Amino acid sequence: METTNKIRVLIAKPGLDGHDKGAKIVALALRDAGMEVIYSGLHQTLNQIIQTATQEAVDVIGLSIMSGAHLPICKRLITMMKEQGLDDIRLIVGGVIPYQDIPELKEMGVAAVFPGGISFEDIITGMNKLFE
Repeated sequence: METTNKIRVLIAKPGLDGHDKGAKIVALALRDAGMEVIYSGLHQTLNQIIQTATQEAVDVIGLSIMSGAHLPICKRLITMMKEQGLDDIRLIVGGVIPYQDIPELKEMGVAAVFPGGISFEDIITGMNKLFE
């Protein structure tokens, strides 16, 4: 399945989470679907993520979080994005995300949540829906 838009995506691993195999595989799937993907690597601070997103003029910041710290990380990043006038960049999150946390993430401003086990097709479809 190919993307209908040329979407620029930053895939980032915030904090001390050292597991990035899933993030790299998702990055490849998004690239294969026609998106432009930048992978920032492990152990990124939120400031580094904001800086890379700004420098690369991305449409989406995709956080891959396996540590269980998705709620405070997303809340802080959304605040930082608003403070820096980056409201036009959509924030998505994937990884180990309990389904009961999805409504809270969406309420705080996360555009899409892709918990572990979701198919690449569903991720690509979800990404495209953000820009319809």
